[in-house]
Amino acid sequence: MTPEEKNEYIKYRINSAFQTIDAAKVLAENGFWNSAVNRLYYAVFYAVNALLVMNDIQSKSHASAKSQFSLHFIKTGKIDKKYGKLLAELYDWRQKGDYENIFDYDSDSVWPLFIPVREMIDLIDKEIKKAL
Repeated sequence: MTPEEKNEYIKYRINSAFQTIDAAKVLAENGFWNSAVNRLYYAVFYAVNALLVMNDIQSKSHASAKSQFSLHFIKTGKIDKKYGKLLAELYDWRQKGDYENIFDYDSDSVWPLFIPVREMIDLIDKEIKKAL
């Protein structure tokens, strides 16, 4: 990947994060709680992926992205540990909502996620803008 391609990929991923949180809001407003959790997870995942690529950190799976984010940004103190916990929680919640039979989230569990998800994406976006 050329430096230009890398920068375009990073911009695409962070823009996808913002679009995906907007999609999660539409889903939540219409009572699709499990789908909203899925989209919130992916919004954070896209932002984390952009940050990892920007720092030339390889990840080949969702679990790997979570581990690499924790190793390079949470454990080093570059990013507050509450965002590492948020990523881990959303990862687990998405798995549960997507794959467990007869399980549904509700408004009380989903709406409170929007503020920290947006904060995390905004924080990562600022880091990316500083570097690009």
